[in-house]
Amino acid sequence: MRKKKRKRKKKTKQTITRAVTHIRLIEANPGKLEALDQLVAVYLPLCQQYTTLFCEAETSPDKYQETVFKTDLSDRLHRVAIQQAAGIAKSVRTNRANAYQAYLEDVADYAQAKAQAEGRMSAFKRREPTWTEWDLPVLRVPVIQANVNVVVLEKSEDSTFDYWLRVSTLDVGNPLRVPVKLASYHKRALEGRTLNASTTLHKRNGVWWLTLSFDEDVPLQTKPDAPTVGVDVGIAHFLTTSTNKAYGSFHGKMARQHKHDREKRRRKAKLRACLEKKGVPKGKLPSTSSETSQRLSRHVKQEINRAINALVKDHRDARLIYEDLNVASMRFKARVMNSYLYASHLGHIPEQLAWAAAKQGMAAHTVRAAYSSQECPRCHYVDRANRPNQKTFKCLVCDYADQADRKAAQTLAGRWGDRKLAACRSTSEVKALLMTRHEAWKQQNQQRIQDAGPPVQLSFWDPPEMFLESSHE
Repeated sequence: MRKKKRKRKKKTKQTITRAVTHIRLIEANPGKLEALDQLVAVYLPLCQQYTTLFCEAETSPDKYQETVFKTDLSDRLHRVAIQQAAGIAKSVRTNRANAYQAYLEDVADYAQAKAQAEGRMSAFKRREPTWTEWDLPVLRVPVIQANVNVVVLEKSEDSTFDYWLRVSTLDVGNPLRVPVKLASYHKRALEGRTLNASTTLHKRNGVWWLTLSFDEDVPLQTKPDAPTVGVDVGIAHFLTTSTNKAYGSFHGKMARQHKHDREKRRRKAKLRACLEKKGVPKGKLPSTSSETSQRLSRHVKQEINRAINALVKDHRDARLIYEDLNVASMRFKARVMNSYLYASHLGHIPEQLAWAAAKQGMAAHTVRAAYSSQECPRCHYVDRANRPNQKTFKCLVCDYADQADRKAAQTLAGRWGDRKLAACRSTSEVKALLMTRHEAWKQQNQQRIQDAGPPVQLSFWDPPEMFLESSHE
């Protein structure tokens, strides 16, 4: 008798996957958890080998790659390790490719600016962009991203536990059965839901945790004629909308905490370097990591989440337009500013904003962020000097002035539906298109420009390092 294929639920654009996290596996006896430790001790090095292989290969990571390395794992676990490594390598290579493309665009922009500044090199202060090759990823946290071939969640028939987790181990044919007891909030989250087949097991601070997930269909509630609201991302304010509202900030208490933590880690790094010169074994050197830094990181992300939730609540009937932000390519001249940028977790904002909008059935779209903080909304002129300081935008050509973040948000909102701008493949093409539009504006307003007097002497301006909003460029 032929087996019927299991029909997979078809996902749509309104289908979101919710994760149920922090399910602690504390009910299992020590012997079962020790068997799980023995499994991951073999699984993690194998996953690391394939991750390195995929990252160094010229071809795209293939989760159906034929087995290369020998292992004590079963064929099914071996395949799961390959699939997990392929996912990690694909993410790393995509992020590196985006960062390298941004670097090439910065080099082209630098060369163009330098060529235009010939003859007055004293006014040219920009530093030439440099590229630092990415390190290969190192898997430090024991994680198993499993499917039903190796990990199966079974409903418990008694009232002692809620589920049994059947895990394939090194002992082929003798799977491990780990009891799972859900907390009350886990039960509320899973009530009436159909769990996905995939599960995730990870170990932190000596404790094993389980993550489950389920799919949910959220109907799109945004109307086709809904008003568009631009959302600008920054550090002074995490979010600024075209409706002149600001949400969240990294300044103030969090900035002071970051400064204190950075000084602490610098002192520990100096101590480590001194001890290393004296011949102290590597295993006895003090760590430069900080629990304070980890707490601050979690706190910053929580503040970002609160800001996004407030924004979504205030603009329930709107269509959100935000920038396609590439934080990996952002660099400042000063190390302290790069540390400040890294601690603000700006890269978390677009992902969380898309997730929050999807949960509420709101339409949210990304547009190109290039020159959104430099472009004049009236004449489309692009120049660094249009931003004389962090808070102010003032066009050098038409004297248009506005609050900088609000102007950037309005520019992003206006780029929704701009097909010519969306078709641009690089920032240089974006700038060329904007300058073409500026020339067209000049021709239409030639008489007004002549009446205003001689043209403004334009110069290349390198903004001070404290002006954090230059990260949008």
